[in-house]
Amino acid sequence: MTGRGRDLITSGEKVYFAERGETKADLAEHYLRVAEPLLRVMGGRPVLLQRFPEGAGGPSFFQKRVPKNKPSWLQTTTVATPNGTTSEALVAADIDHVLWAVNLGCLGFHVWPYRADDPQHADELRIDLDPTPGVDFSHIRQAARELRVLLADTGVTGYPKTTGNRGLHVYVRLAAHWDSYQVRSAAVAIARELERRRPDLITAAWWKEERGQRVFVDFNQNAPHKTVFGAWSVRARPGGQVSTPVHWDELDEIHPDQFTIASLPSRLDQIGDPWLPMSAAPQSLEPFLAMHERDVAAGLMDAPWPPVYPKQPGEPPRVAPSRARKTD
Repeated sequence: MTGRGRDLITSGEKVYFAERGETKADLAEHYLRVAEPLLRVMGGRPVLLQRFPEGAGGPSFFQKRVPKNKPSWLQTTTVATPNGTTSEALVAADIDHVLWAVNLGCLGFHVWPYRADDPQHADELRIDLDPTPGVDFSHIRQAARELRVLLADTGVTGYPKTTGNRGLHVYVRLAAHWDSYQVRSAAVAIARELERRRPDLITAAWWKEERGQRVFVDFNQNAPHKTVFGAWSVRARPGGQVSTPVHWDELDEIHPDQFTIASLPSRLDQIGDPWLPMSAAPQSLEPFLAMHERDVAAGLMDAPWPPVYPKQPGEPPRVAPSRARKTD
């Protein structure tokens, strides 16, 4: 840490969150409070900034490239889009780098699944339990319980967090042996297996028209170069909701809206960091890759990729089923 800290924050009195009138300075204090657990999971990784110069209620824009007039001490790394376009992105090297971004109006951070010093290996599997219209957090809880059983069946430990919005993320810390293509294949296999076990509750359907009122397991959050909203990051909501790591046995008692920059200090004092053990014992992706190979052997094609990605081997036609029927 360079020791710049609060000195990086200008116009700290600007109100950023309408519900309690919290300011840019309050946002900076949040990140200072959570610096230790935040840097355990985000430290050394490239981050995408979503800037809200007027606060949570104002306009926003994503910024992948750091400004040309960046300070000389700022650490960056080269990241690439699916089509190969490169950018110099911020590395969350220490809390000063975080506060520098906060001063630009960045409320929360979208994080790459690899460390800047090892971009070839994704060391995080991120399982996104995403609510569709008509699905509430009670359904997300049920889906999370099914996921926990599946992980236990494969001998893998997952670590849940609220998204700061309506869903839930479950992370698995991986040994740095696999690339993002392999991690995505594992996520597809997990989504399909969860759908087999609870087709009434969970779907792996990429096309919205096929999902119904079920929890969607968004496997494409693990596609190469994909970022995910980070743990301890603050959402652009009036209440300043925080994407908060939780224990599995808390899920029946909590709701994502309760975790805010105002409520987190007491929670940290009482609960600490539920993700503290996560990085101590990196895990294997092999059980899920075996599930993927089983599905391929059974004749399943790859799941559809997002439209910004080049066509992939084994991918089905990238068109919604209803449009495909009309074309036929």
